[in-house]
Amino acid sequence: MTLDAKIPNGFLAEKWTQHQFNLKLINPANKRKYDIIVVGTGLAGASAAATLAELGYNVKVFCFQDSARRAHSVAAQGGINAAKNYQNDGDSIFRLFYDTIKGGDFRAREADVYRLAEISNNIIDQAVAQGVPFAREYGGLLDNHSFGGAQVSRTFYAKGQTGQQLLIGTYSALSRQIANGKVKMFPRTEMLEVVTIDGKARGIVTRNLVTGAIESHNAHAVLLGTGGYGNIYFLSTNCMGANVTAAWQAHKKGAFFANPSFTQIHPTCIPVHDRHQSKLTLMSESLRNDGRVWVPKNREDKRHPNDIPENERDYFLERKYPSFGNLVPRDVASRSVKQVCDQGYGVGQTGLAVYLDFGKAIKRRGMDAIKHSYGNLFQIYEKITNENAYEMPMKIYPAVHYTMGGLWVDYNLMTTVPGLYALGEANFSDHGGNRLGASGLMQALADGYFILPRTIADYLATLPYDKISTEHSAFKEAEDNAKNRINQLLALKGNKTVDEFHKELGLIMWNHCGMSRSEASLKTAKEKIKVLEEEFWENLSMVGSNEELNQTLEKALRVADFLEMSQLMVTDASHRKESCGSHFREESQTEEGEAKRDDENFTYVAAWEYQGKNKSEVLHKEALTFENVKLTQRSYK
Repeated sequence: MTLDAKIPNGFLAEKWTQHQFNLKLINPANKRKYDIIVVGTGLAGASAAATLAELGYNVKVFCFQDSARRAHSVAAQGGINAAKNYQNDGDSIFRLFYDTIKGGDFRAREADVYRLAEISNNIIDQAVAQGVPFAREYGGLLDNHSFGGAQVSRTFYAKGQTGQQLLIGTYSALSRQIANGKVKMFPRTEMLEVVTIDGKARGIVTRNLVTGAIESHNAHAVLLGTGGYGNIYFLSTNCMGANVTAAWQAHKKGAFFANPSFTQIHPTCIPVHDRHQSKLTLMSESLRNDGRVWVPKNREDKRHPNDIPENERDYFLERKYPSFGNLVPRDVASRSVKQVCDQGYGVGQTGLAVYLDFGKAIKRRGMDAIKHSYGNLFQIYEKITNENAYEMPMKIYPAVHYTMGGLWVDYNLMTTVPGLYALGEANFSDHGGNRLGASGLMQALADGYFILPRTIADYLATLPYDKISTEHSAFKEAEDNAKNRINQLLALKGNKTVDEFHKELGLIMWNHCGMSRSEASLKTAKEKIKVLEEEFWENLSMVGSNEELNQTLEKALRVADFLEMSQLMVTDASHRKESCGSHFREESQTEEGEAKRDDENFTYVAAWEYQGKNKSEVLHKEALTFENVKLTQRSYK
């Protein structure tokens, strides 16, 4: 199958404007004849649902949380990028575009990334109009701070609660449409199947998480804004419910999965402290504006960090990357932290941590200024660690955070299944091999508010108004598939819990397909996961039934999908023999130990096509062409 990304012709800065003009339109009176399903109520899903309803479409929205406001977007801390150039420090739409392409190690489409940078300014205007309380300078103008991978200040923020405040904005817009009757909301409901008829997405099958009821819902198009799959590693910064099920089931119905092994490791996370821990907590990248990362120069130095003098500290990011210092991109910082810890310089009880020190910043800016900028983050840190970061350095270590891989989509955000769209973190689109900080919120809102509502009309305009009944055989077949999977799980009466299997899978993935990978480690991962999956379907301990609230069943369905998805991730990582962004292949590194790309052989998107259980997936390649930036070895020195 040939992948047609539908990238418009013409100059980069004119592509999106011209493309919008060429897209089909739908008469306002006809929009009410179309039904659209949106799965997920994070920034991408909620903004798309609210905007589509405002345009006149009939929208059904589904989320597994008890409220749309509990989507994981709420946890984003540091900020959202935009090319407003309020600081007058040299920023521009093109510079934001360039930083994003470079930060992603030249593995993203130019056209998509430029459109993202172009729309970024509209997002800020939209959020301000909704009342999002961005930080402001003394004179009342919106404030900005710096983030990794950039030498300008372009990140808008609301203390360390930016995701929460933006989500309240989208939730307000969504709630208005619910009150208007244009959106019907289905909380505590999980999507288990995509229904396709004549090759087109025409609905979904869901499970009511309270009653266990299996239900079908029809529509003219289906939108997935279901986030990423970082919880495949068990320990990650994601909420406990984050999963891959919606995207994976879409993949099994024909949606290609692109760059599945592209996973972001965030450098600024509270370290693992106990083997019984169930999740990790992020400390915002914004802290690296004022916090300095260091380790003792002496491996055996166990003194309190405040007792270690300046000349006995190694500020290794500032030493290795003088131009960017502590604000190097996440993949570069994470790899450097891992390296110093692997060399024995790590601190804390496990040795898997480094210091993030605010002592100098407090002296320079004053305690009140630091509290104003980061107060709630320091409070979170103290609640979890019982340490006061105003008085001693934080301890941080890298952790799984975001997934750049996702369902393959074209320029219109449509997957390879007509009528099935993927938005935000659920698609692969804009971040290449490494997402720059504060760009995740930007992509989610660009997709939901400004791109999808415009491009979906081009598809809907080709469809008749008629609605396919949920009595159609395709819906009944999808319902039976979901019920059979549930019954197969409930019949298992083994000895190991779902969490035990999930933890084992997470360790395999982290140790063998995590920050550092090799041909040997990936071969080991594939073998271990296969054995673990077989044991899962023989020795899982299940309780309860499907006629009630059953969280064990919820987890089991999700972990079953993780076990399948992880094998594709390993396959993708094995085939990509270059180091790229967050993905360090030990066989591909520079003399200085930095990631080394192989542009001659891997300048493409790897999109995988499902062939059936236990069958090898087929690789499709979308060539990446760079006409406006020059492919160079990344350097932040």
